[in-house]
Amino acid sequence: MRLRYDAAALRQAVAALFQAHGTPAGKATVMAEVLVESDLMGHVTHGLGLLPRYLDEIDAGLMRVEGEPEIIADRGACATWNGRALPGGWLTMKALEVATVRARAHGTCTIAIGNSHHIGCLAVYPARAAAAGMMCVLHSSAPGTASVAPFGAREAVLAPDPVSVGYPTGDLPVVTDISASITTNNMSQRLTRLGQRFPHPWLLDAEGNLTDDPSVIGKGGTILPAGGLDHGQKGYAMALATEALTQGLSGYGRADKPSGMIASVLLQVFDPAAFAGLDPFTRQTGHTAAACRAAAPRPGQPPVRLPGERGLKLREEALAQGVPLAEGILEALRPRAERQGIRLPEPLPN
Repeated sequence: MRLRYDAAALRQAVAALFQAHGTPAGKATVMAEVLVESDLMGHVTHGLGLLPRYLDEIDAGLMRVEGEPEIIADRGACATWNGRALPGGWLTMKALEVATVRARAHGTCTIAIGNSHHIGCLAVYPARAAAAGMMCVLHSSAPGTASVAPFGAREAVLAPDPVSVGYPTGDLPVVTDISASITTNNMSQRLTRLGQRFPHPWLLDAEGNLTDDPSVIGKGGTILPAGGLDHGQKGYAMALATEALTQGLSGYGRADKPSGMIASVLLQVFDPAAFAGLDPFTRQTGHTAAACRAAAPRPGQPPVRLPGERGLKLREEALAQGVPLAEGILEALRPRAERQGIRLPEPLPN
């Protein structure tokens, strides 16, 4: 059973750790919010488990914490930023705020960000937009990472290249968060640390043989595109589209030979009120969502749920009962906190 922690106390401690490593208070607060929100939604690989790596990146000068993004182009309904390796969670939340304001004026707004640092859990941002009655599409790629083989190859060229979409339905929002690969780099690293394997052969070893061993990623192996050996051309095509949208439109990507946790991002916000209207929008999305939930499940399976439904319900539960953290997350932060005189929160009583 996982120990649970008060969300506000976690945010306060995480923000303090960021500030202790030189991050200005405003950026530190947003980064703490983004990471804790990921754990609230059950995305354990992209929550506080990332914090030690982020702090190491700051100390090494690989995540910059001072200043603002450089504006490369701005036409109102679309803009391009050079993220200058600033904290990705802060940059993406800033882009979401700007795009939401502009979408209310123009109907839609798209912001491309090149040279961002890692942006964490994608679902955090479209979920926030959906709660405000907006639709958000978010793509991210890691041009400094090559862990996914193109369909038919055994050599890594691409990244997992996730996309998240969130929109209102009049009831619980739909929030998708999927990768163009079967699994992710962070999950592979987590299972390798735990000495565990994937439930199915989702990877290729260096010789191109199917395997469920996540450790092959560090030995010349690759992650299969979504669809695997059977229909992997679909995940391959998704990855190419995401890399074009993020790296092509931002003008920053693999051709620049970045390294580490650098990301290229494309964020789009749509205001349904500027199209047919929010009520007609939710009439359609709500109808389809209800039909999906009402669809007869396969024998022996639970009722059908919507993408993001589990995460949003976990969030509600965690806000009421405390955030359940995976074993080892706070333990990894404790030495850093003690050196900085920062008190980490104690678990809530059972």
